[in-house]
Amino acid sequence: MVTGLPMLLLLAGAAGAAPPGLYHSYHNPSNSVHIRPEPCGPNICGVVVWANDKAKADAAKGGTSHLIGLQLFRNFRPDGPDRWKGSVFVPDINKTFSGRVVRTGDKTLKGTGCLVGKLGCKSQKWMLVE
Repeated sequence: MVTGLPMLLLLAGAAGAAPPGLYHSYHNPSNSVHIRPEPCGPNICGVVVWANDKAKADAAKGGTSHLIGLQLFRNFRPDGPDRWKGSVFVPDINKTFSGRVVRTGDKTLKGTGCLVGKLGCKSQKWMLVE
């Protein structure tokens, strides 16, 4: 499951805008997907900017034909210091879940997606692509 979602959220500054230079890409633990936080309206979204062939094939099997350019993290908004909440889309199963992202370090984020409330949750660490 995606999460850290990656991420995106580091971007949100106190005024709602990201500090310059924070829109860098993050990768999942297997380095099969890279996302970049981007503004989407007043919120932040995490957009897939690179994926390996296996990730693309898994997404296609789940019903998502175009993984690159897809918003995996949607409408994330601040939810406390270094915390954001929004929705996480999981292309392998073509489903959207509630999600949270927490900044866990200068180069890491922890993303969590849950079925309902805080039930059926899965987390993932996202790291800065260097």
